[in-house]
Amino acid sequence: MDDTYLTIEGRAEAVYTEKRSKFIAMAVPVRTLDEIKAYLDENQKKYYDARHLCYAYVLGSDRLTFRANDNGEPSGTAGRPILGQINSAGLTDILIMVVRYFGGIKLGTSGLIAAYKQAAAMAIAEAVTVERTVDATVTFAFEYPFLNDVMRVVKELSPVIVNQQFDMDCRMTLSIRKSQMEPLRARLAKVETLYFEDET
Repeated sequence: MDDTYLTIEGRAEAVYTEKRSKFIAMAVPVRTLDEIKAYLDENQKKYYDARHLCYAYVLGSDRLTFRANDNGEPSGTAGRPILGQINSAGLTDILIMVVRYFGGIKLGTSGLIAAYKQAAAMAIAEAVTVERTVDATVTFAFEYPFLNDVMRVVKELSPVIVNQQFDMDCRMTLSIRKSQMEPLRARLAKVETLYFEDET
């Protein structure tokens, strides 16, 4: 099971100039559409005097949520080349925005494609690429006398304890990378009186 994905850590920026047109490319890590909207709003205000603010993003470990926007440039000359660079690098949870200040000389369709592609590639090159794991969580309950048995499993398989409550009955939520979830559940299932709360 492929339970890792690549994204970037922190913001990165690059500037590319072609025939006096200036392309400012910004790559930022994002997790939600709301974050993307906030970044776009912020930069549309910041670069209010620019001719275009084109962008592309990819979200999710499955990389199925994506969009490319030409923001007034000829169709397919800006957003798609930016998205192409994200895909070439195999990245997700990333937004790349490219601001263009027109320099007075038209670049033509192929020139625009090359410029947006280059600007996006430069921003990615400036970014720190990191590998993340796709994690899953499990919530379960058990009687207090069996806490040591549960903690032995936790110590051996090293999941992250997301939440825990100790009363007459104990509840715990653990997070672990997806490929390790079945072994974790199998080990926990051997603990007496333990039942999984996320099972219907």
